[in-house]
Amino acid sequence: MLQATSVADPGPGVGYTVTKKTGNSPERSRIKRRLREAVRACSDRLVAGHDYVLIGRRESLSEPFDNLTRELGKAIARVHRPAQAPSGHPKQ
Repeated sequence: MLQATSVADPGPGVGYTVTKKTGNSPERSRIKRRLREAVRACSDRLVAGHDYVLIGRRESLSEPFDNLTRELGKAIARVHRPAQAPSGHPKQ
């Protein structure tokens, strides 16, 4: 999961969080290491002036690294996509 927000700082910032529910300390550390490497692989897609927070999930340990980086790239593109107006008729 990825969240992003605009900030005044000129460069992109990245934070990582993995809850204790996810596993023990070594597992959480491995998840964060994999996420850091995935961010390095996708660093050209990060937008300056934004902070990103990656929320690590247990699936990050078993997911092939190519899939992890591909999904991260899609998530980065998705958070920067303009918001779309809701479709359909307004509720009455």
